[in-house]
Amino acid sequence: MATTPTREVARRVFAGEFNDATYTFKESDDERAPVYLLLPTGERANRVFLVGTLMETEDVGDDSEYWQGQVIDPNGDRYYMYAGQYQPDAASMLRELEPPAYISVVGKPRTYETDDGEVNVSVRPESITEVDAATRDRWVVETAERTLDRIARYTDETDADGEAAVDEYVAMAAEEYDLPIEDYRRQVVEALESLEDEEAVAAEPDA
Repeated sequence: MATTPTREVARRVFAGEFNDATYTFKESDDERAPVYLLLPTGERANRVFLVGTLMETEDVGDDSEYWQGQVIDPNGDRYYMYAGQYQPDAASMLRELEPPAYISVVGKPRTYETDDGEVNVSVRPESITEVDAATRDRWVVETAERTLDRIARYTDETDADGEAAVDEYVAMAAEEYDLPIEDYRRQVVEALESLEDEEAVAAEPDA
C-alpha cells in the first residue's frame, strides 16, 4: 500500500547558523528522496521557517524573471532567497513587496558551490507572507528556544574533544563542521537583547 509523503518540519534557525550550514545529504538512494541541510547544532533541515526584515529585492534573471530577496534577522545577518518561474507566488511577492517589510518565509534550503570552492546557502521559498512586528518578535523568541535546545542536545552528546555520541545528526555535525558551538549561543543572546532594546526604545516617551 502506497503511503502519502508527509511534509518535513520547517526548522527555525537564525541566519548566522543557516549560512554556516554548508553540508547537505540524502538518507536514501531514491532520486526523489529529500535533500537535507545539516545544521551545525546537529539537526537536519529539509525546510526552514524564517521571519525577518526584507531589505532588498532584485530581478537577477537573464531571460526570465528570477527574483532575489535579502532578509535580515535581528543580529543583522542575511538570508538570501531566490524565486523564479517554478515559485510563481513567491516571485510575485518579491516583485510587489516594498522593502523594508517584515515577512515570514517557508522554503527549502539550497547550497551552491562557487568557482573558488566556497559554498553559499540560500532559500527557495514555498511561501512568503507579509507580517507584523509582533509576529517577528514571537519568531525570534521561538527560534532562540529551539536553537538553545539544539545546543543543549549537542553538548550533552559530545565530550570535551567534540567526539559525538549517540545522536546521528549531532555526530554528523561534529564530523563535518569545525565551528564553535558557542557562536550560536551568542547569536541567541544577541537576538533576544535586540528585542529588549527595541522594546526599550518603543517605551520611551516622545520628546
